[in-house]
Amino acid sequence: MKMLIKPEKLEPGDRIATISPSWGGAGEPELRWRYEQGISRIADIFGLEVVAMPHSLKGASFLYHHPEARAEDIMTAFRDPTIKAVIANIGGDDSIRLLPYIDFEVIRQNPKILMGYSDVTVAHLFCHKAGVSSFYGPAIMTDFAENVEMDAYTVENIKRTFFRAEPIGEIKPAKQWTSERLEWTEENKHKRRNLRPNTGYELLQGKGRVQGRLIGGCIEVLEFAKQTILWPDEEYWEDSILFFETSEEKPEPDFIKYWLRNYAAQGILGKAKGIIFGKPMDETYYEEYKSVISQVMEEHNLTNLPILHNLNFGHTEPKFILPYGARAEIDCENVAFSILESGVKE
Repeated sequence: MKMLIKPEKLEPGDRIATISPSWGGAGEPELRWRYEQGISRIADIFGLEVVAMPHSLKGASFLYHHPEARAEDIMTAFRDPTIKAVIANIGGDDSIRLLPYIDFEVIRQNPKILMGYSDVTVAHLFCHKAGVSSFYGPAIMTDFAENVEMDAYTVENIKRTFFRAEPIGEIKPAKQWTSERLEWTEENKHKRRNLRPNTGYELLQGKGRVQGRLIGGCIEVLEFAKQTILWPDEEYWEDSILFFETSEEKPEPDFIKYWLRNYAAQGILGKAKGIIFGKPMDETYYEEYKSVISQVMEEHNLTNLPILHNLNFGHTEPKFILPYGARAEIDCENVAFSILESGVKE
């Protein structure tokens, strides 16, 4: 397998770019406070300087009608040698429209941290196509702008992933979680969302320990990329640990079944060393998802493939970060998950 290029680690004082590769809500007047709250945390907690890319705050309507402007912001961020990282403001549902405007060589020649989740899966595939590792993790308007304060679990995982070039190590489950929907109004900004006790990771099947390189994303968004030039080459699925999570649209369990059957038909499930699934938003279909996952594994004689469920990434908070291409481990006996190498280099 070709190794993905690791970007350089962050240091206090580094400049980071914010982008809106999908929905343009960060630029809407009634939501601008939320963006400002997120970037103030980046400065106050991590000591980083934030630069909004030129089109990123022009609002939802402008960005919807101008995918080329969104793509231009990504290209501008990667071309700028003073910018060390690129963080998405939020997801959406149409960043696949940016594909015609992406210059993969620019990304390859200027590797840097790119982070986001949900529809930002497409931007991760831009980086992957360019041969650069990116990071499935927090976004500005959700995690960084969390009401009252950022969650300590998220803060710790950001520091472990980006500010040191050492193996990230075991990722323990968050003690509490939330996906409570509180309207993003300024009246609510000092109201904490209700946290619920977390039950930890759940082993669906498998024994022993397996290692593989991370690849995946939001399972609905990955559907947009199939049969495009973004779909990773066969070698990247070989000896992989797949990671999948579902969005706020909460797809019905049958869709998970259909999509997983496609991964089986492509030979991807047979090539993988294991799979991790993120906690579903609101824990909707929690048991039903487990059932259809097991059904597909039985259909394809993959009942020994190690699978962990209910990990803290994706559409619930707090969350940890998954570096594409990094070697990871599923430990079935201890129901544990670890990332065995650094996400960044010195």
